[in-house]
Amino acid sequence: MPLVLTQIHLMGQFKNNTYAIIGAGPCGLSAAKNLQDQGIPFEGYEAAEEVGGLWNIKNPISSVYESAHLISSKTMTEYKDFPMPQNTPDYPSQREVFGYLKNYADHFDIKKFFHLNTFVQKIERIEEGKWAIHSDLGVKYYKGVLICNGSLSTPNLPDFPGEFSGKIIHSKEYFSADIFNNKRVLIVGAGNSGCDIAVDAIHRAKYVDLSVRRGYHFVPKYAFGKPADTIGGKIRIPTKLKIAVETQISKWFAGDPVKLGFPKPDHKMFQTHPIINSLVLYHLGHGDLNIKSNIKKFEGDDVHFVDGSSRAYDIVVYCTGYKLDYPFIDNRLLAWNDSKIPDFYLQIFHPRFNDLFIVGMVESTGLGWEYRNQQAKLVSHFLKAQLQNSSKASAFIEKKKQGMVDLTGPMKYLDVPRMAFYVHKQTYQKAIDQAISSLI
Repeated sequence: MPLVLTQIHLMGQFKNNTYAIIGAGPCGLSAAKNLQDQGIPFEGYEAAEEVGGLWNIKNPISSVYESAHLISSKTMTEYKDFPMPQNTPDYPSQREVFGYLKNYADHFDIKKFFHLNTFVQKIERIEEGKWAIHSDLGVKYYKGVLICNGSLSTPNLPDFPGEFSGKIIHSKEYFSADIFNNKRVLIVGAGNSGCDIAVDAIHRAKYVDLSVRRGYHFVPKYAFGKPADTIGGKIRIPTKLKIAVETQISKWFAGDPVKLGFPKPDHKMFQTHPIINSLVLYHLGHGDLNIKSNIKKFEGDDVHFVDGSSRAYDIVVYCTGYKLDYPFIDNRLLAWNDSKIPDFYLQIFHPRFNDLFIVGMVESTGLGWEYRNQQAKLVSHFLKAQLQNSSKASAFIEKKKQGMVDLTGPMKYLDVPRMAFYVHKQTYQKAIDQAISSLI
C-alpha cells in the first residue's frame, strides 16, 4: 500500500484520549498540573531544554534578559498551592523565578509529561476529537489541544522612514548590558521593558535617551514600606475612587513624570498598563536619562524626532512590545475573525470546538499566575464533565457558543492592540469562579 494511503488508513483507525499542551511556562505547567489532578491524560511540548517558558533565558523564544525581575510582587504572582519560599525577595529575579517554576514542575511531578527540546511547527484539526501536532518528533495525534505558549514571543516592530547606520534590535534580542559599553543609546518605548533596559544602559553608555509617543502613569514598587501591589484590596471601593486614590499615592511615592520630561498622559491610571519602575524617574531627576519625542526618520547615525530635534546614536532598542500570535495554527481555527483576539469564551474556550483551548490569553493588573491556574482548572473540569457525559458539560457547551464576552467591568481600556485581552481583575475572577462552580 502506498505510504500516503497507509497514513490515511492509520488516521482513520486512530483512537486516543490524550490531550496536547503547547508550552511549559507558567500556563503550560498549571495546565499539566490541573489535567493531572482530574485524571485527564496529556503530553506537553516545550521548545527549550527545560521547563520555565520565557523565564528560562536559554529558551529560543525567551523575551527576558539578565537583569529582569518580576514587576508584580511574589505575593501577587505566585500560585496559591505552591507559594514562593519565604526567603525569596519581594521582586524575584529571572533566575529565581526560573528556579521556582522548575521546583513547581518537580513538586507536582509533571515535567516527565513534556517533550523538551521539541519545537511545534504546526497544529491542524483533522476532525472533532482529533488534532495533529507536527513537531521535531514527527506527527502525533491527540484528542484536543491546550495552547499555553503565552503572548510574548512575536515582536511588534515599528517601521520608520530612512535607514539607520548603527545597530537596531528589539528587546526580545536583548540579554546583557554589555552591548551598551561606551555607546550612544536610544530606547524606543517606555513600557516596563523599555524602562528596565534604559536603567541597564545608563551605567554603561555614553548617553541614553528614551523615545516616547505618549505619557505614562508610574506606580512605585514600594509604598509605606511594602510592595505597592499588596496594599489595599480588603475593602472594595468604586473604581473611579480607586483610580483617584492610587493616582495620588503614586505621585507621592514615585513623583510626577511630567515634571521630569514625560508628556502628560492622555489616559487615566490603569486604562493601559502602568509603568512599575522606581529607577527611571530617579535617573531622569539626576540627568542620567533624557526623554525624546517619537521618531520621525533615520538618517545615517542621526535620529530625527517629530519635535524637530535630532541626535546621533550607535544602538537603537525597540521596546515596542509583542503581537498576540500563535504561528503554529491557522488563525481561522482560532475563530479570530475580525476581532483583535481569538473569539473565545472567557478568553479560553473555542465557541464551536469542544477540544481547543487557550490558557494565558488574559492580562490584568494584579491577576498573577493564580488566575492563569484557575483558567487551567476550569478547562480540566470541563474535560472531566465531558468524559462523564454530564449535563453540566452540555449546558456549558451551549453557553460558550456566544464566544467572547465583555470582561472589562467598569474599566475603559485604551483601544490599542496590547490592551485587547485586558480584563478587569474582579470581574474576571468572578466569571471564572462561577464557571468552575457550574461544572463541579
